[in-house]
Amino acid sequence: MTKKHGKKYIEALSKVEAEKNYALNDAVSLIKEMDYAKFDASVEVVFNLNVDTRQADQQLRGAIVLPNGTGKDKKVIVFAQGDKAKEAEAAGADVVGAADLVAQIQGGWLDFDTAIATPDMMAQVGRVARILGPKGMMPNPKTGTVTMDVTKAVSDAKGGQVTYRTDRDGNVAVPVGRVSFDVAKLTENVQTIANTVLKSRPAAVKGAYVQHASISSTFGPAVALDLNAL
Repeated sequence: MTKKHGKKYIEALSKVEAEKNYALNDAVSLIKEMDYAKFDASVEVVFNLNVDTRQADQQLRGAIVLPNGTGKDKKVIVFAQGDKAKEAEAAGADVVGAADLVAQIQGGWLDFDTAIATPDMMAQVGRVARILGPKGMMPNPKTGTVTMDVTKAVSDAKGGQVTYRTDRDGNVAVPVGRVSFDVAKLTENVQTIANTVLKSRPAAVKGAYVQHASISSTFGPAVALDLNAL
């Protein structure tokens, strides 16, 4: 079934030159110009990579703190006990707990954006892996969310940290801010993600690594990026 787009989307799409790959600055400016949402829409960049995600060594996964944040206030929970629980609270975590927090999630509570855990808590957190895993919220050492340094983890999460990972088709989609951000800030955030993706090229990949990259706002059409410029 073909997706039908509204008048505003079609009007926005008319501003995008077909088959053109835009320099990052120009693409960001165009995204802002085309936005028609009645709220401060989020902006996302997507990379299509030449990787075989069936191979463990070709899967990308990690976390990075964007220099200009995401424009979203994140609600952070921490699974910790004793001094580490106090440390998490002092760092600004919204909810801190142990078995009680696990029970809350088992009961259906998911009012948070990021979950952090100390290593000793992972046996208990494993009880809600089937709930958090599919939502991409399961604490993981690769994203810095399983750590003894809960102060840094909470600070990063609150300060604009985003996680990235390849989907089964080799795509990496990452939020990079809001339409209200100025061009320079959005451009810097996108370039930061691009640099991270490029540096994470698996050794086994042959030929062109990034096949396509684009940027878009919540409702707006995507704008293809000039890969050489990135």
